[in-house]
Amino acid sequence: MSDAPAPARREGIPLGRIAGIPVILAYSWFVIAAFTVIVYGPVLLQRNPSFGVTAYYVAFAYALLLLLSVLVHELAHALTAKVYGWPTQKIVLNLWGGHTQFENFTATPARSVIVALAGPAANLVLAGGAWLVLAGSSLGIVADTLTNIFMWANFVIGIFNVLPGLPLDGGRIVESAVWKATGSQAKGTVAAGWAGRVIVVALAYWFIAMPLLAGVTPDFSLLMITVLVGGFLWMGASAAIQQGTLRGRLHLVSATALATPAVGIPATATVADIRRVATDGTAVVTCGPDGRPQGVVDLHALAAVPDFAAGSTPATAVSYALVAGAYVPEWSQGQELIQYLSQLEGREYAVVDHHGVVTGLLSQNAIVGAITGKPVRPRKHPQGQNR
Repeated sequence: MSDAPAPARREGIPLGRIAGIPVILAYSWFVIAAFTVIVYGPVLLQRNPSFGVTAYYVAFAYALLLLLSVLVHELAHALTAKVYGWPTQKIVLNLWGGHTQFENFTATPARSVIVALAGPAANLVLAGGAWLVLAGSSLGIVADTLTNIFMWANFVIGIFNVLPGLPLDGGRIVESAVWKATGSQAKGTVAAGWAGRVIVVALAYWFIAMPLLAGVTPDFSLLMITVLVGGFLWMGASAAIQQGTLRGRLHLVSATALATPAVGIPATATVADIRRVATDGTAVVTCGPDGRPQGVVDLHALAAVPDFAAGSTPATAVSYALVAGAYVPEWSQGQELIQYLSQLEGREYAVVDHHGVVTGLLSQNAIVGAITGKPVRPRKHPQGQNR
């Protein structure tokens, strides 16, 4: 049986690159395309009986125009970010519209707002252009219908996205305002997330509760759209609140503060050597000839070695291996520390000082506990096995 890793699951259909930015059409987009044809096709046919089956082709064209509108929206984000040197990893067009995924960058409140509002601004420009086309000439019934749809779609996308709550672009205004006032981006993100939840409640009240209170049954397609959009916004707002909360605790992630005190010994040492340096509450890390940490002594295995065999039992017999490179400088902290450790497979990491001397042992559980504020139950390490 082959041990080769399974190929990574494709996120969608690559559409190529624009300005060097990969554009991907997620498979989920076909769901919203089908929904548009099924729901909007009959509406077009009712309004224009002469369309016949063409109404469904026009509805599909509407879905494509929405896709184009979202692409322009996301490109506006990406190209504006490029002005500030923010690298864009990709643009994904999906069921919920789309999103632009950036790589690591340093933001400021003002730049964050400018990049965020570039998207809605682009949609309003498209809406204005479509209005000029409609005002300038008659295009024929199909083209006129699609242009009118394109105009209103972009107008709604532009206005809706400036509503002040995450995950909408307007949420960046709330985030940046709180960020500027408090000096904490994390507090701004949490505030904007809660604003996003308020928007969901307002939409549900306006489009569902008000008609029901008035004794009117909400239109089914409008009800479905409200539920889908509201669900998406609620999930995005909740994710923003969680992200902001975790980001607000990043200052607590410090190699020095979270590490258990430890001493380093040569991997060629014996159990007797370990017992001479080991003290209660202190971990013991074995190091290779180059001084780099290689393993951690299992204290249970150490205690099981009888005294008469302590001088002849090697340290490697009572230790389990660390993964390659599983050591960090004692001054490491915050996002930088988390990003480095995320590239390693192990769950424990030696902490070293400026001279490479082992001073501590850092566990993944301690980091997770610091970020979440919840204690994480430690896992046992069987001798010779790294977990």
